[in-house]
Amino acid sequence: MIDLRSDTVTQPSQAMRQAMATAAVGDDVIDVDPTVEKLQCTIAEMLGKPAAMFMPSGTMTNQVAVRLHCNPGDEFICESGCHIYNYEQGGFAQLSGLVAKTVTGPGNVMLLEQLDGLVHPDNEHAVHTRLVCLENTHNRGGGVVLPYDGVVEICEWAHQNGLKTHLDGARLFNAVVASGIEADQWAQHFDTISVCFSKGLGAPVGSALVGDREMMYDMRRHRKLFGGGMRQSGVIAAGALFAIENQVSRLAEDHHTAQIIAAAVSTIEGFHLEPEQVDTNIVLFRINRDICSAQEMCDALYQAGIWVLPFSREHVRAVTHLHITAEQAESASRVIQQVAHEFLAKS
Repeated sequence: MIDLRSDTVTQPSQAMRQAMATAAVGDDVIDVDPTVEKLQCTIAEMLGKPAAMFMPSGTMTNQVAVRLHCNPGDEFICESGCHIYNYEQGGFAQLSGLVAKTVTGPGNVMLLEQLDGLVHPDNEHAVHTRLVCLENTHNRGGGVVLPYDGVVEICEWAHQNGLKTHLDGARLFNAVVASGIEADQWAQHFDTISVCFSKGLGAPVGSALVGDREMMYDMRRHRKLFGGGMRQSGVIAAGALFAIENQVSRLAEDHHTAQIIAAAVSTIEGFHLEPEQVDTNIVLFRINRDICSAQEMCDALYQAGIWVLPFSREHVRAVTHLHITAEQAESASRVIQQVAHEFLAKS
């Protein structure tokens, strides 16, 4: 089975397992876990920020970030397809009493001109607008890398209007490798940045929230409230540390294998890459309704040994990762073409 469901399905290598097995640990709630501390210092330095905090998941780092920047009843602005809005159970409302103002960007890329007039005036009838959130790379956007100049414009606009900025950088290092723009250059425009270690980087668990040192006290309190205070968490932090020290540059291989699959899909009648340009490791394609549904396609591919997920009634998503070789990508491409042609013959 060639598993293209997500870049979260990776298994730790033997070297990563060894690093985890031999990690120095402490109690990170009572005082400090030395491996967690090393991870936090390392990722903060990579992003050019003073401090970072290790948490169990990207959902938690995002939810702590919006709570950090907003008070109950406040509003934040985000792109309508973003992870914070679509895939975290509306945690911003359930946990922190916040309102989301969504903007639908072309290709899931929010534009500066779409923000004009969105900041509420300061009066008793309106919520306070406090924060702008961006996602890079954008999951529902097919792994698109946000245009750097657009990010700069939006963050400058936000700060000029008294708003804070947060980056959901779950796949930030995919953007780094694809764009050639270093992580600290992306990060400098944001007040907080969330980075996930368990996607393309290949660690089994964990994310970090990065920002100014003055935020750490409240960040730690919010993490505790949400259940993220961990004891001998150096065991899992060691996997994350191994990932950022050894597995960043190899993300280019995942981008290459995604291109192999994208090239094959682009040759199939009635199958459309969306977006047409695959920037990183996510291949998202739409199937004409008269051919088959996304679920039918996924079911047929599973029977043929390829595991992908339906992303809507018409869309299928395939994600490459460190366990997918170029040969496997080519094999998967042939199977996708074969199964697609079988559906086309029936339609």
